[in-house]
Amino acid sequence: MAAAMVLLVCAGTVTAQVAVSSTDILQLETSADDASKQIATLRKTDVTLATELEKKLSDLREEVTYLKVKLRRDGGVTRAEYLDVRDRLDKLRVRAQGEKVTAQPELPGAASSGKPARQVPVGTKFDLRLQTLLDSTLAKFGDRFVAVTLMDFKVGDEIVISAGSPVRGFIASVRASGATDHRATLTLAFDEITIGGVAARLRASVEQALDGKALDGRAVDDMTRLDLGASAGAIIGVKANLAGVFVDSAGTITSTEGRNVDLPEGTILRIRLDQPVTIR
Repeated sequence: MAAAMVLLVCAGTVTAQVAVSSTDILQLETSADDASKQIATLRKTDVTLATELEKKLSDLREEVTYLKVKLRRDGGVTRAEYLDVRDRLDKLRVRAQGEKVTAQPELPGAASSGKPARQVPVGTKFDLRLQTLLDSTLAKFGDRFVAVTLMDFKVGDEIVISAGSPVRGFIASVRASGATDHRATLTLAFDEITIGGVAARLRASVEQALDGKALDGRAVDDMTRLDLGASAGAIIGVKANLAGVFVDSAGTITSTEGRNVDLPEGTILRIRLDQPVTIR
């Protein structure tokens, strides 16, 4: 019996050790190589962002090397360590793909309309109402979703972005709640906003997830706007964080109660612009 117990313990140890294989580490290296190629392409159009991503990629390559050495030296790498690096590589690759948004060309005569292009600055906050159910058990990397702006964004007395303007994005990374790691995660990337029928490139991160039901029945005109000019598209006075999730500084939505991330249709997402939006 004692010998059998020893064999069972050893078998369990071996199983835990091979949870992450050399093939998994090789996939991380391949993902890092792909990211490097994407950044090289991005550099042709956005030198600043490409330089930032190169530095982050360099750090991630060091972490991949560390996992590779640890696997060979100690015989095991935890699934949590592997998933952490993999998810951050996925996020980096998503940011490097930002230039692929297809915006409509400027219409003939627009330049002579007398209205110069406007730029919405970095840090501007908008509240969006989600038009699509998002669930970490069903979502897959690259799945598309749609939201609409909740309030008008004004510059002075002029409405630059109307309430109801479509905002499109995709799933940048997703992880369902599992047997060992009970925290599910979901990261959303935003790449396009349509203003007056014309698409513009958008890069933004989620700052907060609010319960849309708390706003139902309230007229937009009755809602209190944020006082800061750079946040005229968001509201205050509604303490209605969506139950069961929190949003970290990187914009990843994580479950707090050992369940999956569930964002019902109508959820309010407060986003913050990571790059300016040019409106023509």
